[in-house]
Amino acid sequence: MADNFDVVVLGTGNAGMGAAGVTRAAGKSVAMIESRDVGGTCPIRGCVPKKVLVAAAQVLHQIDLAPQHHISVGAPKLDWPALIARERTFVDGVPDDFRGSLENREIELIEGRAKFVGENAIAVNGRTLEAENIIIATGSTPRSLPIKGAELMITSDDILELATLPDRLVFIGGGVIALEFGHVFARAGTEVTILEVMDRLLPRMEADAVAQVHKESERIGINILTGVNVEEITAAGNSLQVNFTHDGKPQSIEADRVANGAGRVPDVAELDLDAGNVAHDGLSLSVSEELRSTSNPHVWAAGDAIGGSGQLSPIATYEGRIVGNNILNGGGQTPSYGHIPANVYTVPALATIGMTEEEAIAAGRKFQVKGGDMSGWRSSMTHAETVSFSKVLVEDDTNAILGAHIVGHGAEEIIHLFAMAMKYDLGTAALTDMVYAYPTFASDIKFMV
Repeated sequence: MADNFDVVVLGTGNAGMGAAGVTRAAGKSVAMIESRDVGGTCPIRGCVPKKVLVAAAQVLHQIDLAPQHHISVGAPKLDWPALIARERTFVDGVPDDFRGSLENREIELIEGRAKFVGENAIAVNGRTLEAENIIIATGSTPRSLPIKGAELMITSDDILELATLPDRLVFIGGGVIALEFGHVFARAGTEVTILEVMDRLLPRMEADAVAQVHKESERIGINILTGVNVEEITAAGNSLQVNFTHDGKPQSIEADRVANGAGRVPDVAELDLDAGNVAHDGLSLSVSEELRSTSNPHVWAAGDAIGGSGQLSPIATYEGRIVGNNILNGGGQTPSYGHIPANVYTVPALATIGMTEEEAIAAGRKFQVKGGDMSGWRSSMTHAETVSFSKVLVEDDTNAILGAHIVGHGAEEIIHLFAMAMKYDLGTAALTDMVYAYPTFASDIKFMV
């Protein structure tokens, strides 16, 4: 006999919590199923613990700049095990906190692996749950790579618990994970290599901004090879050997650790989507603009599990709330992503929002490119910035901001002013007419546009 709920949510991460919160507040009966850690990727295996390591890298960066300010310091010594122990304190207790929150809201939590057994039915732990609405919010998992010996690689999850600092670390793939952790390890003293199959890093982001990150990464000692075909990873004594082809030549490199830096994909493989009549292509889910399954009206999706929108925790929460509202109101709400910023937490950071120049050209938009190298600006020179760059796309007829891409220069914070201008269609005048506190990085915005 099946247990009946108004809403069953698969996953307790940002997307699932967003949807569950909205529907439960409206009086719906809600059950949530979690196959791993209650709370999902961001607070346990993603953005929160990762940022603790990034913060340490930022301090090391500032120490490195001390001579530019005529400050004499000794060589810093990082206690890596102690740093990991500190990072773990940000994770400890999180699942219990989430459990308590669900209990307080009378949301039933079931810990186990869920599978579809019908269009509106889920099996878990020997139980069958039926619901008018099922939400797939299972997040993402590291992308598997068709490389012989791939099982020898560690993932970003493993890195966050890596008790010993490796002397040599190779990332297979030059995505966000490789760059963010690469900057941490390089500044900690590890010899870091990134092997990327594409002809450049971060191919979906603004090429000129990525080029600045590439150059800065090499400046701090990261060895980056693009256009690489990795063929095999083998054990070589106490080390690992990566065999690859670059520029048509067979090469190899030894490392203490090899990490999967090829990004993440929707974690939906074990849901038996076919049994639920949930359309998919083997990887991504097929959903409407309202985030409803195109094949099964009982099923909705939000967050990384969709596979189409950006893999960002704020987007997951945003989509989860939209799904919750659509369940309550019979649909009608659709997400808009153009005003949502994204940061790559290298040191310094890359921040981006809206269209790249390539995308704007493809869309037929007429625009001007503003900004460029800001390393000679007083604000950058004052802080001895090692990289300072902006690229802003301004539409000709409307002066609307189509996209903004910043490296360094307080990028991860400043990008939110561009986001506000874009969300509320304020155009460049709103940014140039503002009176800013001076001297600040934010006050440079009026010169970026």
